[in-house]
Amino acid sequence: MQRWPKYPVILVGSLLIAAGTNFFLVPYKILDGGIIGVALILNYISGAKIGLSILLCSLPIFLLAWFKNREIIYNSLLGLMCSSFLIEITGPLKYYFLYYIELGSISSAIIGGFLMGSGLGIMLRFKASTGGTDFLAQFMKGYIPLNVGILIFLTDAVIISAGGLLISKETFLHSILTIASGGVATGLCTLET
Repeated sequence: MQRWPKYPVILVGSLLIAAGTNFFLVPYKILDGGIIGVALILNYISGAKIGLSILLCSLPIFLLAWFKNREIIYNSLLGLMCSSFLIEITGPLKYYFLYYIELGSISSAIIGGFLMGSGLGIMLRFKASTGGTDFLAQFMKGYIPLNVGILIFLTDAVIISAGGLLISKETFLHSILTIASGGVATGLCTLET
């Protein structure tokens, strides 16, 4: 599966993550898990830029991971930078997207989660990621015999639960749909063949 160069894979994965975030989650104030979920919480509460928040929240994890596996750090750093940049660049386009495509919050939660999970899964399949909790899940996979998608789903559930204190019950339920569909997509993309 390593025939494809990593750069196009990271770009495609980052585009899927950016589209899922800006076109499906942000318009309905739906959360995702992981570092992106933390960044979305910061955005919904204070208006902080999502891409910049992702970068800042990921720094401690990258510093800790520096001693574990530098090759994956380089690929993950590229994925982090690319996805954060594309989230910021595609942010203003959400208004055009919403003008032409009208979906409800449940559909948006499922589609957005699936797009984001697919983007992440594609990157993980090629030994890259966006850093953050998916990066930690790759390390945990060596110690816990679970699929990376399941590990990410569990981590996301913790973040969604914490964010549930700050959001409505309806948004909380939509966010659960997001991480469930994202976990399924990531799991499908990272299945060993």
